[in-house]
Amino acid sequence: QVQLVESGGGLVQPGGSLRLSCAASGSIFRIDAMGWHRQAPGKERELVAHITRDGTTNYVDSVKGRFTISRDNAKNTVYLQMNSLKPEDTAVYYCNANYRTPLSTLTSFASWGQGTQVTVSS
Repeated sequence: QVQLVESGGGLVQPGGSLRLSCAASGSIFRIDAMGWHRQAPGKERELVAHITRDGTTNYVDSVKGRFTISRDNAKNTVYLQMNSLKPEDTAVYYCNANYRTPLSTLTSFASWGQGTQVTVSS
């Protein structure tokens, strides 16, 4: 079992910045891909950014050029730097990770964090 704990959300004015963190803990052999998703009220959850173990990244078009995903494999942590925030970025942000355990190194499991609220408003 692997737990993901997000931090760094909050209230920010339009044009401002926030940095989200998500730390994984538990029975970890290796963490493969990690990602950030978000869900706004009344909308479906969407993938915001994704990063592979070797650092290859992908972003939803609406955040390209403003958000940057990164990771620290030694700390089992993924980050999301969010700049030039807009009101439409307001949502609960969730991280997820695909991982392998010491007892099951050939099987990939998925885990989700509990979410952190990001509100962009003046």
